[in-house]
Amino acid sequence: MKPIEDSELIINGDGTIFHLHLKPENIADNIILVGDQNRVEAVAKFFDTVEFTAQNREFKTATGTKNSKRITVISTGIGTDNIDIVLTELDALANIDLKTRLPKQQHRTLNIVRIGTCGSLQADIPVGTPVVTAVAGGLDGLLNFYKDRNKVCDLELEKKFQEHTKRSTLLATPYFVKSSEVLLEKLKDFKSGITLSAPGFYGPQGRVVRLEIVDPEINQRLETFEYNGMKINNYEMESSAINGLGRLLGHNTATICLVIANRRCKEFAPNYRNAMPDLISKIVNILTA
Repeated sequence: MKPIEDSELIINGDGTIFHLHLKPENIADNIILVGDQNRVEAVAKFFDTVEFTAQNREFKTATGTKNSKRITVISTGIGTDNIDIVLTELDALANIDLKTRLPKQQHRTLNIVRIGTCGSLQADIPVGTPVVTAVAGGLDGLLNFYKDRNKVCDLELEKKFQEHTKRSTLLATPYFVKSSEVLLEKLKDFKSGITLSAPGFYGPQGRVVRLEIVDPEINQRLETFEYNGMKINNYEMESSAINGLGRLLGHNTATICLVIANRRCKEFAPNYRNAMPDLISKIVNILTA
């Protein structure tokens, strides 16, 4: 097998991987992803110990222990483009020998859970509700760049979604990937359903500020979509790439988001940060139980 070229997998002079500035020993098998780098400390304070920290750009990491188990938290910044970096580099740390640049013979599976915020598309999901992503739908198109995307996607769901929403042909082909059954079982006590990951906060999520959008009625059609008893519960901006890349690379992935805005009821929770510590504490304990 030919080693991965220097230009394709960049390793820094100190032996760390290019963007995350981490070495393989710096990450645990259980990993929490957060968007906001300031939330890393908010998560790490629930660890019993912190053994390692690092930061490069928006990618901040803390690794420690909880209940005698190692756990890592990493900030990703916003968007599926950043998730492409984070998931690819985490997998490289786990499954590539960075010295020989060859895949390791034994695959290491990571458990990756994103804790974030989102906007609800359903009137009966009020602000302050934690929502688990059972299936992530990508409006961003990122997974379409990778071979075998059809092997991990729900193609029937994709077809029915396109038929129902009548999306413009100018937009990226959406993809839908289920979260890990292993992690969904751990998160079964939370409300769950379909989550859409948008490639932007404003127009791609149906918001109008000064610019008009292609389809002003899109959110109304999303609200009425249903598949196998699941509705589209919420919008956010990362879970589709986490599930898609995670499934292709052989990792367990899931997302849980706190609803901070209800798009249907036009409500926003300005004090949502007060509810975050409780959710973080629950997820840290679930992952290290």
